[in-house]
Amino acid sequence: MNISLPEALKSFVDDQVSARGYSTSSEYVRELIRKDQDRQRLRGLLLEGAESPQAATADADYFDRLRGRVREAGRR
Repeated sequence: MNISLPEALKSFVDDQVSARGYSTSSEYVRELIRKDQDRQRLRGLLLEGAESPQAATADADYFDRLRGRVREAGRR
């Protein structure tokens, strides 16, 4: 796959490759694509969660119980 970029974007990519320790511009672009895939998955999960019925009221008591469960799991 070949991608044509205007000079300003090519310079930006080249700068990112140098500054962020990528070996090639292809490596940088692959990382951008992976991050975009992750964002899309997360968005899908958030939308799925927003559309699901409420399971519990997230009040102070809920978070206190949650903290207690986390502390207990950390002691094991």
